[in-house]
Amino acid sequence: MRLLTWNINSVRLRIDLLERLVREQRPDVVCLQEIKCMADQFPIDAVRALGFKHVLVNGQKGYHGVATLSRFPLELLPSADFNGTGDARYLGCIVKAGRSGSKRLALHNVYAPAGGDIADVTVNPKFAQKLRFYGGMTDWSSSLALPEPSVLVGDLNIAPSEHDVWSHKQLLSVVSHTPIEVEHFARFVAAHGWHDAVRASIPADHKLFTWWSYRSADWRANNRGRRLDHVLTSPSLVGAARKVDVTTGTRDWERPSDHVPVSIDLELG
Repeated sequence: MRLLTWNINSVRLRIDLLERLVREQRPDVVCLQEIKCMADQFPIDAVRALGFKHVLVNGQKGYHGVATLSRFPLELLPSADFNGTGDARYLGCIVKAGRSGSKRLALHNVYAPAGGDIADVTVNPKFAQKLRFYGGMTDWSSSLALPEPSVLVGDLNIAPSEHDVWSHKQLLSVVSHTPIEVEHFARFVAAHGWHDAVRASIPADHKLFTWWSYRSADWRANNRGRRLDHVLTSPSLVGAARKVDVTTGTRDWERPSDHVPVSIDLELG
């Protein structure tokens, strides 16, 4: 199964980019974040024309929103609101792959809050909301059934290690790489024994980014990126990844998202 995750930053604005990406990558399942539309506004016909007969959408007007597209049947899982805001930031499902759906994979599509600009809960409600979100996601992770093969993907808006940012020293006080966020991320990962499938394939001492600010006139030359988009697998899927790809070239496309897609080939066995 080829699984792809991408913060598309408006699916209606960038449906042509999604079509190009699917033609080039040929994923079986696509998880989108920040779709920026309600479910009834989602470009369902265009998506089905790409071969995704099974589509689930948790939409929100104007911003947020997640969607999962699949060539395999999907079974919706219970909704979750990790910080009580009602924002559309989570979509869980069972992917029924294999003959007659014999290979079942729990797939969790997440769009974590960015957290604003100031890393101080006393003056920045958005940062407090982000930490609450991670607290809720940690509690939820600890309740998941361990034997069940599960994958959690999405824009988690934290770059946890020093090589996930362009400058560890300069970004220690910048939201997405502050020590308190990294600590919250580590607790969330430990709660279910989540495994970083991307770093299992790309060494931890190699710089790796999935996001570059629109403010940079030449993102490649400056290369001031962060790894905010993740693929995490449950303990039973450790070693199941056959190929990982961070498609940085999409950042050069016309009207690109500020995030690039991350794909992984999984051997469900």
